[in-house]
Amino acid sequence: MLFMLEEQAKRFLEVFHKIQAEIAKVIVGHKEVVEGTLIALMAKGNVLLEGVPGLGKTMLIQTLARVISAKFSRIQFTPDLMPADILGTQIVVEDEEGKKNFTFEKGPIFANFVLADEINRATPKTQSALLEAMQEHAVTVGGKRYCLDEPFFVLATQNPLEMEGTYPLPEAQLDRFIFKLNVSYPTLEQLQQISTQTTAAEMPIVEEVATAEDIVELQKIIRSVHVASHLEKYAAKIILATHPESEYAVGLVKKYVKYGSSPRGMQALILGAKVKALLDERFHVSAEDIRSVAYGALRHRLILNFEGEADGICPDTIIREILKKTPEEADKLSA
Repeated sequence: MLFMLEEQAKRFLEVFHKIQAEIAKVIVGHKEVVEGTLIALMAKGNVLLEGVPGLGKTMLIQTLARVISAKFSRIQFTPDLMPADILGTQIVVEDEEGKKNFTFEKGPIFANFVLADEINRATPKTQSALLEAMQEHAVTVGGKRYCLDEPFFVLATQNPLEMEGTYPLPEAQLDRFIFKLNVSYPTLEQLQQISTQTTAAEMPIVEEVATAEDIVELQKIIRSVHVASHLEKYAAKIILATHPESEYAVGLVKKYVKYGSSPRGMQALILGAKVKALLDERFHVSAEDIRSVAYGALRHRLILNFEGEADGICPDTIIREILKKTPEEADKLSA
């Protein structure tokens, strides 16, 4: 049994690092964003990338889809985009005998990797078309349910809400993303490297290093990683600390947070921590694994109150205080 686990861990690391290395040929910098995206993929979740236009968010998933042999589709979200443009629609077709029947024409959601580009430029009605697909890996059209192929991974990009022509994502939509990752502006050295790569005669070429079947197998390995009971309790305390009415709430939460994380936040912490453990060649989760994924797992699950919005409080500041003031050692002693 131990030998089998070691072989699985070795296989996981090999494929993960190969994918990471190929993406690095095209994506300059953004190491944490790339790793967070791959962690979400392995944890069978979806990712929301936020940043101003031109930082490589779209290029990231396009490169990921080229590195992994799987079906890719891109949906450009605009104010006039309709749910049927995403899911598909019933159309009338005529058979050889002249009889007319309805048939379902599949939309771009029927792919392994779906890029929801500038998702917050579409209306909430259209945004909600993704809810069932992201949560259940299936869509329902005309009363009939259609299952999506595995792996199914949505990577959505959004512009900062301060930009014109954006619609805030509903809380239910945000909660479907396992991580929200912030894409920062490149440094001086990175800008120079981007210029060199993108203005040369030849662009970097990436190779396929994995298949859709490989990803499905790696996703199963994640579930084998052990989480001790005291660490599950530690993660649960972190989640409860995001709720202002909880006994575990810290000062900033009580002052600035209206609603805290849902139980999906707990799932995001545990699954993300399991991937981090495997990347460190361990089959058991540590408290540091949980803390390392907390920002991506929780920053979009904290709904600020009016005072928090008015004071321009960053969710990461609140998460930092939660991690600082939520004890873990005491749980070890009582476990």
